[in-house]
Amino acid sequence: MSASFSKLVVASGNPGKLRELEALLAPLGIEAVAQHALGVPEADEPFPTFIENALAKARNAAHHTGLPALADDSGILADALGGAPGVHSARFAGEPRSDERNNRKLVQLLRATANHAAHYYSVIVVVRDALDPQPLIAEGQWSGEVVFEPRGSGGFGYDPYFLVQGLGKTAAELPMDLKNRISHRGKALACLIERLCAI
Repeated sequence: MSASFSKLVVASGNPGKLRELEALLAPLGIEAVAQHALGVPEADEPFPTFIENALAKARNAAHHTGLPALADDSGILADALGGAPGVHSARFAGEPRSDERNNRKLVQLLRATANHAAHYYSVIVVVRDALDPQPLIAEGQWSGEVVFEPRGSGGFGYDPYFLVQGLGKTAAELPMDLKNRISHRGKALACLIERLCAI
């Protein structure tokens, strides 16, 4: 895998995730193009693990564009719920996707438990092409707990309800540059960059 490419397609339609990835990749001189801008249809995500879903999305984007592709699959995992929502985080409350309904369901389920610990988890995959036999894979984790009242106006998804361990603030209360450094996705991308540079 060469780190010399200057453009890749991001296999995501999530605007919040796209903003974060664009901000993280820009200093490296890598232009991130959203797959919808190139007419790429969304890939199915039928798998039970983050890594399998990320690979499916990356290969789909590379297949339709002929470009290197990056895909992230991430979610929040609550200890008391056996790791749910997990890979179903974006659709936890069903279709159509709704951050508000997802958060409401998570809070409702955790109110009945004493354990509110949770963590965000992210896997980022880069493939050179759709058939790349050696994709680059990086992961990151961000620990915290779920609070029952939203705090902050930044971020997206479960961020207003995710109290970051050791900071006393939710992910939605953090400045974007700080969040990008310490989040699950930020950690995964830092690991990915390290691997790209080592090849």
